Amino acid sequence: MELKITCIPGDGIGPEIVAEAKKILNAVAAKFGHDMQYTDILMGGASIDVHGVPLTDEAVETARSADAVLMGSIGGDTTTSPWYKLAPNLRPEAGLLAIRKALNLFANLRPAVLYEELAGACPLKTEISEKGFDMLIMRELTGGLYFGERRTTEENGVRKAVDTLTYDENEIRRIAIKGFDIARKRKKKVTSVDKANVLDSSRLWRAVVEEVAKDYPDVTLEHMLVDNCAMQLVKDPAQFDVILTENMFGDILSDEASMVTGSIGMLASASLNDSKFGLYEPSHGSAPDIAGKDLANPIATILSASMMLRYSFDLDKEADAIDNAVKQTLKDGYRTGDIMSEGCEQVGCKKMGDLIVERIKS
Repeated sequence: MELKITCIPGDGIGPEIVAEAKKILNAVAAKFGHDMQYTDILMGGASIDVHGVPLTDEAVETARSADAVLMGSIGGDTTTSPWYKLAPNLRPEAGLLAIRKALNLFANLRPAVLYEELAGACPLKTEISEKGFDMLIMRELTGGLYFGERRTTEENGVRKAVDTLTYDENEIRRIAIKGFDIARKRKKKVTSVDKANVLDSSRLWRAVVEEVAKDYPDVTLEHMLVDNCAMQLVKDPAQFDVILTENMFGDILSDEASMVTGSIGMLASASLNDSKFGLYEPSHGSAPDIAGKDLANPIATILSASMMLRYSFDLDKEADAIDNAVKQTLKDGYRTGDIMSEGCEQVGCKKMGDLIVERIKS
């Protein structure tokens, strides 16, 4: 199978971690008989340095012509980098917002997995963490409160701000379909999170999700109010498989879920559109303080590449090979500095990639 992948190395540790993800993808291609074709584009600070803008139209078209996009990290030190003296629309992160909009990436996937070998990093009580958890938060990314009409006025000397939360049934239906499709690849359970006891938008959300659920009789659907979900994430995270929710709730819950793993350097993410196309990236930042020092943890980017194989190419066996190789590497006691623990061997970014490749080949 021919896989056309646009890569965005980006800034900071981005080029290092993308290089390791490519190394892993090449090992998978060799083992399973695929042809990986890569094209690199600039985005973020790297694009500002060359083109004066965080994302060019040409870069967008290159990304659009691929089957999927694999990204490292964007941005730098906000206090010292000259990029942050520019207008907000010219700063590195503006490139990420622009490419999401240009490619209609409305579905954000944030897995939160507690690996047995890293359970000690989990901030939850042992009786909770020992059960482990493997959930995925499916967040609607281009609608809701963040994209609604807003205004600030002054009435009789009193300032007043208004933000509008709007969803139509088509926006809800398309993200729900994504959620149920992905649940079929996992444990076949969807928890739809809303505030239907208060908000009209949530009542519509719940109604449309129930309509979509009729087409997925093999997937269990439950509804949960967002405040209860926030509590359940720290009380019993093992109960969740796919959490399906709107933009603002997803923003908050995905950050909460990432923290209960205790290892943000291990967390992948994806943003998908109506087709199989997606942009895959680690959840962590660009870590400019360790850039170029071979200290970065490439595992989140490698797991993002695994998500790419699974969701954009339907290559589940190949994705499993990566996931299992990562787990085995951790089980064998190898760690990068950010997840180091007593009795383990600390390795650098490149060595971690090499170790995972060895386990894919075997």
